[in-house]
Amino acid sequence: MKRIIFYSYSKCSTCRKALKWLDKKDLEYQLIDIVEDPPLLKYLNLALLQYSSDKKKIFNTRGKAFKSINLDIYSLSLEEIIKLLLSDGKLIKRPFLVHGEKIILGFHESEYSNNFL
Repeated sequence: MKRIIFYSYSKCSTCRKALKWLDKKDLEYQLIDIVEDPPLLKYLNLALLQYSSDKKKIFNTRGKAFKSINLDIYSLSLEEIIKLLLSDGKLIKRPFLVHGEKIILGFHESEYSNNFL
């Protein structure tokens, strides 16, 4: 079984739902606080590659941090996006789950089921 790395924010209700689902399915994961320890550069690059058709999906667009930056994400280079994401973990869509070479953003029970069951 591929290792699951789970970047989460403790105050995020979606993260708590996803964790509850993983626990209920008895799946092992490494839990990392996304604010204190944002995803590694290689995982952000994987996410940008995987979501290249809409880079905005990598951002937590509902959060205060995103609303405060007031930037057109589509005008930024990949390097600028990475730098921005690494500057504040609250900008990153969460949960941010790494499963092998796949990145899963947010929590949709059907997507988790398709990948882990």
